[in-house]
Parts: sequence; C-alpha cells; structure tokens
Amino acid sequence: MDLASHCKSSASQCSPHLSSITGKCFALVVFALISRSLFLLAFPGINGRGYSNVLVIADRSFHSLDDFGIRREKFLEVPQIVWGLNNQKIAFARACLTARMLNRTLLMPSLSASLFYKEIDLLQPISFDKVFQFDKFNSLCSGFVRLGRYSEPSNRTAPFKLIKGSGRKWTVDRDLDQLREFGRDPIDSHEIIRVVGKNPFLWHDHWPVNDYARVFECLALVDEIAKEANRVINRIREVGKGSESKSIGELESVPYVAVHMRIEKDWMIHCKKLEQRSNISQICSSKDEIMARVGRILGLKNPTVLYLAVANSLLEDSSLLTGWRDGLLPFEKKRLGVEAIYRKYPYLIQSAIDYEVCVRADVFVGNSFSTFSSLVVLERTQKMMSSGVRSSCGREVRWASYAYNIEGESGGPKRWITNMNDSSLRAVSYGTNDISC
Repeated sequence: MDLASHCKSSASQCSPHLSSITGKCFALVVFALISRSLFLLAFPGINGRGYSNVLVIADRSFHSLDDFGIRREKFLEVPQIVWGLNNQKIAFARACLTARMLNRTLLMPSLSASLFYKEIDLLQPISFDKVFQFDKFNSLCSGFVRLGRYSEPSNRTAPFKLIKGSGRKWTVDRDLDQLREFGRDPIDSHEIIRVVGKNPFLWHDHWPVNDYARVFECLALVDEIAKEANRVINRIREVGKGSESKSIGELESVPYVAVHMRIEKDWMIHCKKLEQRSNISQICSSKDEIMARVGRILGLKNPTVLYLAVANSLLEDSSLLTGWRDGLLPFEKKRLGVEAIYRKYPYLIQSAIDYEVCVRADVFVGNSFSTFSSLVVLERTQKMMSSGVRSSCGREVRWASYAYNIEGESGGPKRWITNMNDSSLRAVSYGTNDISC
C-alpha cells in the first residue's frame, strides 16, 4: 500500500508522521538560511554588492570579525602620505582599498601638513584624525573599509614587510599577484603587514571609480575645519547679498561661482610639458582665456559673485580681479577679508577649506588636468546623482561643473561630470580631456 492509500485508511496514524517530516524539513531550511547569512557576513566581497577584487581567505575565525566581516586583529600599515591634499586623499583611499582586498584593518595613516615633493625629511606629519573625523569615517564606511588605531595591535608577531615594486617591469598584474600572495598564509598569519618604499598615490590602481568614491564619501572634516569653511562661504554669500547683516537662512540662498585658477608658474611649466608629451593642446589656460570662458557660461545672472580659488603666491596679483565681464564680481581671499582664517593653518588645512568652498558652490569651474578640480567634480557628480539626475549634459541642474581648459558651448567652458563607471581612477588622478559631456 502506498503512503497516500495508507493515509486514507489510517489518517490518525499518518498525520503525526507527516508533521514530523514537515518539521524536520522546515528546521533544515531555517538552518541553511542562517548559515548562508553568517557566511555572507563573514565574507562581504561575495554578498552581491558588486565591490571589486576582494580576496576570500577560508581560515578566518568569526570571533575576530566586525559586524560586516572586516578583521579587527589583522592590520595593514602604510608609509606617510605625501603631496597635495587631493593626491593624499587618493593615496588614502588606495591604502583603504588595499587593506580591504587583504581583509585587514588599515592602521590610521599619517598625512602631510606641508607641501614638499622631494625633501621628504622636511615633511610635517599630521595625524589623519586632525583633519578628518575618525569615528565618523568608520561609521560611514562600516562594512566596506575600517580604520584602526596603533593601540589596537597586540604586537605578538613581528610586522611582515611588503615592498611595493617599481620600475617599468613592475606591471599592474604583478602588483595584483603580489597582493594575492600576501593575502594567503604564511604571510597572512602576521598581525601587521607593513608596506615600505612608496607613497600609496604611486601604487598601481586595481579599483573602479565607484570604489574610490565610496571611500571619499566617508571623509568628513573635523568640526574646527568645517566651521572655518562655513565662515568663508558665509562671507562669500554676504558680499553677494550686499550686506553683512543678513541671517544665515537668507545667506544660504545667495549663489556664487567658484573658479579654481591654475596659472601658477610651476603649473604652467608642468602643463606645457604635459601638452608636448601627450600631444594634447587643451591643458594649459592663461588668465585671459579663463576669464573669457567663465564670462560666457550660459545662465549666469547679474551680478554673480566669483570666488577665485588661487595659490597664496597669487594673492598679491591685483590683476586677477580686473578684466572680468560686467556683472561678474571677483573676490579672492585677501579682498574677501578671510586671509587671516587661512594664515592660521598649514597648507593641507588651507587646501581642505578651499576644497569645501568649491564643492559647495552653485557652479564650479576648474581645469580637467588638475587633481584638485577633478576630485571636486567627482564629489559634485555624486551629489548630483544622489538627487536623481544621471547626466548634467545640456541641462540646467544643481551642482553644475565646467572645465575652462576645454572650449564648450558658445565659446564658454565645457560642461563636466565624472564618469562614475570608469574602471580605474586614472582620468581623475592624472587628468583627461574626455569629461563625459
């Protein structure tokens, strides 16, 4: 007699048996789902979120992971980060993504307050948490990357040194193979992997723009610097309103345009050489060309305040403020009356304030071969996309950005957005004349 026939003839005996089978099956399903969830938490790189190049190492214990699978007892240490503010931000993000690939916590790196390209011994180190908020970074980047303090390692094992390769024979593939090797035992058994020999900005790039952007989103200025940036922005809006007695609410509605003018002597020498090497003529821009193109931006109202983000060495050049078309009111730090705010701080903090002023402008105009300008546009592109707009090309939208080194509509600067789907950050790091519009 089959089971169905038996149940018809003896329902009272068969029902408990079926309930037992059903209960066991249900328990197995629940167990499988719980196991899968724990597995995905342990290995975030395979959870379907699409983050790239994450190594999965099978011998990791659950007790040493944070809530999203990043190991707390394994660390990556990197050299002091150097060069300009935005090169340092890229280097920091690259170090974070390297640590993520190895599923390690990045020990909080030292930034550089001063700007020296060759005199490494003269660099003034400054702790990351003196510029950006440590706890907020970890909160915003939870589950993606993690920063640790030097008090966290137990120092039970000696650090293992990772010497980054250099020279023409050191390819992207060889660099990637090295990282994979360092993600396996016996090297992975070391508590700290210490990178020696190179600034992270010069490491090979293995990650798409979106991964870098994810790290940049977690960088929040410490309160002191953020307040100074607010003071500068409020002052710009005050001169645009024509009065210093307006409330903050009223000032927030006063628009301004930020122009990042790269016309310093060292920049002009660099960009001329870059034009020759790359056979591209759209890199350098003179003061007159910048003024002419900014003046042809469609839709600017009269009057419009221009904030000129320029190097301190140009602040004494009064000619920067002359020659603009009628209706454009140019101000730099000295004329604006905020020079004293900047003087209190080293180069890195001054640059961080200017960066914030440019990011929050109603319109931004920069040079597409400048790392500073490129990262400003990347962040403005993120803000634009978060508001639901996927492309600013040919549209009047919030967070509009332009490149004055490339001629656009009506002889003005070309509209500029970052290609967030790019497979590497090279276009942002080193510049491009392909600016997505």
